[in-house]
Amino acid sequence: MIISLDCNLRCFRGGSGHIPLKEMPTVQLDTHHMGVWGVGVATQKVNLNQVPLGRDTNSLVLRHDGSVYHNNEEKNRLPANSLPQEGDIVGITYDHVEMNLYLNGKNMHCPASGIRGTVYPVVYVDDSAILDCQFSDFYHTAPQGFEKILFEQQIF
Repeated sequence: MIISLDCNLRCFRGGSGHIPLKEMPTVQLDTHHMGVWGVGVATQKVNLNQVPLGRDTNSLVLRHDGSVYHNNEEKNRLPANSLPQEGDIVGITYDHVEMNLYLNGKNMHCPASGIRGTVYPVVYVDDSAILDCQFSDFYHTAPQGFEKILFEQQIF
């Protein structure tokens, strides 16, 4: 099964998810006030006090400027005419190999990969940015095969 992540929380001045992803997620963000922000996936070892994320092997993120970073390397970039603007919905899918990006429900054909291991959804904001996140009840229909986040559980 594949999952879709769509967060419904308002992030001010830094925030991240701490939910291990069992399956493949999608996230949708409603950009309310542009500033410095990022969204993607990260391991538990990521340094959440060092913005922007994507500087090490522990995070794979789309940054506010349209770049996708992992291990301090630009893995991909949104097309110049498709940078998120205030009020846009940014969607993220991750299938344990590749992260894909969507803008207002449209696939940006901008895949990125490289992160390994158990990952968590991560969202950060700075410089007065405000994002609303949907982890379910998405603004746009999740891509085929993706659903809301399922939480990893250990069975004894």
